[in-house]
Amino acid sequence: MGSMNGRVALVTGASRGIGQRIAERLAAEGAAVALVARTVAPGTSALPGSLQEVAGRIRARGGVVAALPADLTSPEEVETLVARAEEALGPVDTLVNNAGVNFYGPALEVRPRRYALMFQMMVHTPFRLCQLAVPGMIERGRGWIVNITSKQARHPLGPPYPDWAADGCVPYGMCKAALDRLTTGLAAEVHGTGVSVNALGTSGLVMTPGVAVVSPHTPDNAPVEDDGAMADAALLLCGADPGTVTGRIAYSMELLGRPFPEGPWALSATF
Repeated sequence: MGSMNGRVALVTGASRGIGQRIAERLAAEGAAVALVARTVAPGTSALPGSLQEVAGRIRARGGVVAALPADLTSPEEVETLVARAEEALGPVDTLVNNAGVNFYGPALEVRPRRYALMFQMMVHTPFRLCQLAVPGMIERGRGWIVNITSKQARHPLGPPYPDWAADGCVPYGMCKAALDRLTTGLAAEVHGTGVSVNALGTSGLVMTPGVAVVSPHTPDNAPVEDDGAMADAALLLCGADPGTVTGRIAYSMELLGRPFPEGPWALSATF
């Protein structure tokens, strides 16, 4: 019996990277997992990973899974996701808003379409999924929301400004800051209902397929965190008492109490 036995989790951006690791970790603990992503089959994206591959691994280990192809930049497709997940697996009590996208470059040169896509995927979609999933959680008296954030949401300190603070991530940081505010504000609104809302970010660099593509934009001295730390930390938040562990903006290695280099990347975030 795993710690997530009997639970139903919906994880966005689950075809690769952090979302894939979280989905597989929750499934290994007994959750039935609805995987949401755009890449359905191997070889159909420039990046490795697909819903079919992740679902296949979960099933091979005896897990219960449903693959839900969707474009998370389409409001029409987002609107049906919770209903599709519940039709396939039952009432959703765990929502992990992980899907993300970043287009690097100076803020004044970001194209309007790219700006809109980032906000649609990382702000509007998580907000709408919360609106769709949380009422059912409240009705049943329990639920867990984990929003995947980033330290790019923090304000650069200066002047002078360190090099890593001007790395072309202004719109991305804006999106994650909005997601953090959704986390703390919604946690306050639903406190006492049995629903927790927390945000979780990486303590350092996680070399996902997406990050590998843009690795020239990452700081040379960025520490790399333990493989699987985000999945372990997400599991911790998804299993915590929603009455007390809510409204937190936490970071993986610190949350898990694992050693990590001090410096501008390190923050203290514990229960």
